[in-house]
Parts: sequence; structure tokens; C-alpha cells
Amino acid sequence: MSDTPQHSPLPELPELEESTDQATEVSGLLGQMITKVSSVFAIGFLLSMATLIYEIVARHVFGSPTLWAHETTTFICAVGFVFGGLYCAARDKHIRVVLLYDIAGPKMRKTLDICISLVCMIASGFFAWAAWLMVERAVFTPTGDIHLETTGSAFNAPYPGVLKVFLLVVLIVLMVQFLVQAFNYARKAPIMPASHTSTE
Repeated sequence: MSDTPQHSPLPELPELEESTDQATEVSGLLGQMITKVSSVFAIGFLLSMATLIYEIVARHVFGSPTLWAHETTTFICAVGFVFGGLYCAARDKHIRVVLLYDIAGPKMRKTLDICISLVCMIASGFFAWAAWLMVERAVFTPTGDIHLETTGSAFNAPYPGVLKVFLLVVLIVLMVQFLVQAFNYARKAPIMPASHTSTE
């Protein structure tokens, strides 16, 4: 008889799978589309890392620094962070204060889910309006011509203008996503909280 302690196999994580399925169901087709394109923005972070490595080698090994590396990596990362908020909402993983939510029953949780989604939609709408005010100044000249705001450096890329337009688009999509979630929460049957379910 061996004295070696027997370790039980690692438990499965059904809660994680349920959470993923529930997020997909609640966020609808729009959420699925957002999730599919998220890989592009994830690759962007790898691209920004590769750009910085190139800049280090060019500067310190060959003595030939670039004009574009730092501004480009900052822009790529900023785009990724902006999209990250939309991705979290689509996956229903945004930060919540769950003090009341955890002790609520199924019907109250459903009501809270709907209210949270609607409040987030309204807040996204206000932020989208503020973003539009920035876009007006960053994209249009006083005469009405289109001229994207630039960095003002030697490279002088139109990154600020592009980023502000992207922010506006993301906030509009975010507003629609929260509306979709509110609608889907309203049509769903109340779900029994995990703490209230019986286990055998």
C-alpha cells in the first residue's frame, strides 16, 4: 500500500461556461460580432510591442531612431484600450458593485440587470455626445473643411483625430449594446442565483 497521497482530479468549471453562454445570449448578435473582431485589437498590442523593439534596436544599435515609433505605439494601445471597454460590455464583464445584487432574488436581479443596462446606455449616450463635441474640433476646420487633428510633432500623424472618431464610434456601438442587453434581460426568465440553488 502506497503512502503517496492521492490527489483528486481538478474540478471542472461549469460556472465559467455558463457565464460565457449567458453573456453571448444577453449581448445578442452584436456582442458576437464585437467578440469576433476583438482578435484584431489584441494583435495590435503585439504589433505595438514589435514596434517598440524595432525602435530600441534602431536607436541603440544602429543610431538611427525613428520619428514614428512612439506615437504609433501610443495610438495602437489607445485604440485597444478604447475597444476594450466595448469588449467587456459585450462579454457582460464590466465592473459592478454587487452589494445589493448578490442578496437579491431572481426577479429583483432581473430588474437590476435591466436598470443597470439602461443606466449604462444613457451614460454611454452622454459620453458619445461629449465625444462628438471633441470630434467636431478634431476633424472639421472653422470653415467646415475636413482636416484631422495631428500630433504636432515632426512625424505629425493624424492620430488624435482618428482616435477621437474611433472613440465616438465605439461609444455609439456601446450605447446600442447596452440597449440590446436591456431588451434581452427583459425577455429572459428570472435566473435563480447560485447561492439560492440546491446542490446534491
